[in-house]
Amino acid sequence: MNGGDEGENSVRSAVPADLFLCGGAGSFLQSSLWGNFKSRFGWEARPFSLEWERGGSRPLLVLCRKLSPGFSFAYVPWGPEAPGPAIPFPGNRCAPGGGALLAGIAESVKPFLPRGAAFIRFDPPWYRAESPFAVGAPLVRAVSDIQPPCTVLVSLERDEAAMLAAMKPKCRYNILLAERKGVTVRRADAGGLDVFYALLCETARRDGIAVHGEGYYRSLFDSAGGEPGADLRLYIACHGGDDLAAAVVLFRGPSAVYLYGASSNNKRNLMAPYLLQWRAMKDARISGCAVYDLFGIPPSGDPSHPMAGLYRFKTGFGGVVVHRPGSWDYAYRPILYRAYRTAEAARKGIMNARRKKPRREKDRPPPHRA
Repeated sequence: MNGGDEGENSVRSAVPADLFLCGGAGSFLQSSLWGNFKSRFGWEARPFSLEWERGGSRPLLVLCRKLSPGFSFAYVPWGPEAPGPAIPFPGNRCAPGGGALLAGIAESVKPFLPRGAAFIRFDPPWYRAESPFAVGAPLVRAVSDIQPPCTVLVSLERDEAAMLAAMKPKCRYNILLAERKGVTVRRADAGGLDVFYALLCETARRDGIAVHGEGYYRSLFDSAGGEPGADLRLYIACHGGDDLAAAVVLFRGPSAVYLYGASSNNKRNLMAPYLLQWRAMKDARISGCAVYDLFGIPPSGDPSHPMAGLYRFKTGFGGVVVHRPGSWDYAYRPILYRAYRTAEAARKGIMNARRKKPRREKDRPPPHRA
């Protein structure tokens, strides 16, 4: 939603469509790329064409997942998108009264979802630069977020000198330090996935985080290769023959999104992750992207937060911190939904209890997304 009063818009109808239509989505999470990719891992992609009351239509990707016989749920990552051109940065994109809008969409798509769908979860793309905000009734806040609600957006619509000048001094210093010490960055793409995965496993062992199998990331590159306009890249930073850090970045339309990262325990004083991000930003700018999305930070710079280091790292690049509302649920079958919500809360509590130490890694992969 762009601007204040567009939240009053409503959807006239939701018409089942071919997944090809989602190739025109603004966000990669609403794209045919993401629908094809997640279909390989237990999700069913159900695309729609949303017809808006004020005119125009936009694709809507709904992902469905079966949890048990007769019990499934639906998920809308970073949707719906309003008609009109994508405006990735800057400015607010919020939707007053968004709960009523999402409820209308939930009812519009309900007849086309699996019969056992107990609820639908939305991760709306709307954001504010000032502070977090809520979607509101009749939706309820989900127990867990799927996509990270807060992120840093770095404008690429300026020259490299201006981008460096906008960074925090420590970040700029670390980039120049890595260059001075001889760290180099190469573009490896799918051919470097073995290196990336080894670094990812090293990161996981160090910080106690879970990661997918290597095939998951190979499938992502395979899916990206089948969608026009999607340019998925893998960058690897090295020094003296040692691979020190890696980053997976998607260039698509006006946005470049940092999806996954990993780093070695070796030579951490060389600040390789900083130079890695700087190379990706420069390449994204050359490719015509207007914004670089660092994709996932804590809601604030609270030093006691277990991911405070991640916040300092990503905000150091001089971007704008924005807040999305996070995940919100609309129940189709209230009793089943409450049972699932109780189980989800219990699982979340167990996972939190298993965290034995803060996750200090600055360049760790973002949370699992669907």
